[in-house]
Amino acid sequence: MEKKKVAFFVTGLESGGIENYLLRFLTHYKDEINAHVYCKSGAKGVLEDKYKSIGAQIIPMKIGYFNLFQFKRIYDKFIIEKYCTVCDFTGNFAGIIMMLSYYAKINNRIAFYRGSTNHFRANYIRLLYNEWMKKLVEKYSSYILSNSKVALDFFYPNRDRQDSRCQVIYNGIDSKKFLSTKDELRDELSIPKSAFVVGHVGRFAKEKNHDLIIKVAFDLCKKHDDIFFLLCGKGVDENLANIVEQEGLSSRIKLLGNRTDIIRILNTMNCFYFPSKTEGQPNALIEALITGLPFVASNIEPIKESIPKAFHDQLVNIDTIEQSCLKILEIYNKDKNIDLRNWAVDFYNVTNLFDQFFRKL
Repeated sequence: MEKKKVAFFVTGLESGGIENYLLRFLTHYKDEINAHVYCKSGAKGVLEDKYKSIGAQIIPMKIGYFNLFQFKRIYDKFIIEKYCTVCDFTGNFAGIIMMLSYYAKINNRIAFYRGSTNHFRANYIRLLYNEWMKKLVEKYSSYILSNSKVALDFFYPNRDRQDSRCQVIYNGIDSKKFLSTKDELRDELSIPKSAFVVGHVGRFAKEKNHDLIIKVAFDLCKKHDDIFFLLCGKGVDENLANIVEQEGLSSRIKLLGNRTDIIRILNTMNCFYFPSKTEGQPNALIEALITGLPFVASNIEPIKESIPKAFHDQLVNIDTIEQSCLKILEIYNKDKNIDLRNWAVDFYNVTNLFDQFFRKL
């Protein structure tokens, strides 16, 4: 069977939710998709070698907002390559790509929203441009996909609910591959076997709410000698090391940068803490659920959508230290038995969910 020749547009190839999702998807279908991955920032990233290892072609192309020369380059590329599908993961900013692929006579054009809110500092000009881009997405897309209902409701609140172009496809996780090891990092990080480890996985960004995470860590570590924190993600170590050291808690609050061995990180934890201010679909939380970790997370709509309603009492406000500490201590004291492993493995079944996306291509 001839491979589907597909152009995917992302901002770059740093280790984030979109980039890891696309990497897992393309790995799953590496024998069926000839992937050309365009980096709209003009930069690549730490995942470049992994993408290349599965045969993806990486094309850095800084597009910008009004770069007519680059728009012409992309249009010419579309004419030459004759893709069967163009898929852009940059939300409303897929508008230009959808329009160019339409005029290049590419029949299948997908805008895939991966966040549930705008991620830019709003002013009149930016909002005007953003609205124009959204109109282009609406006009020229074959499909408008999202990984959450919340996102579709935010970006298209007045959409026709019968419009078959608008669909939600949740993220799939290959639980067998993900749970392939029971290795953990306590010896490596000098964490006692008897310690209670609260953990978080996510890049250092205001959306991830590290300000609250670190305050909760200080509070719990100072009151309980056997509680440790393990925070992992790009920029976490360099941005938090000084404040942790000033509090004298460097031996109790372990800070790691970007890691690829996430399952070993999760295997080290007793509780997953995820107080994000905003999310598309919370991959890191879903991965924690698949390992069976008890969790405390923020009570934002994308997280509510990602877990069973019966467990919404594990969700806390995004700005309350006391509430987070209380919920974590309930797990610490074994007051609750929270294990969503079987539910998460079934609900986020990689075969079912990846196949939904593959069929759109």
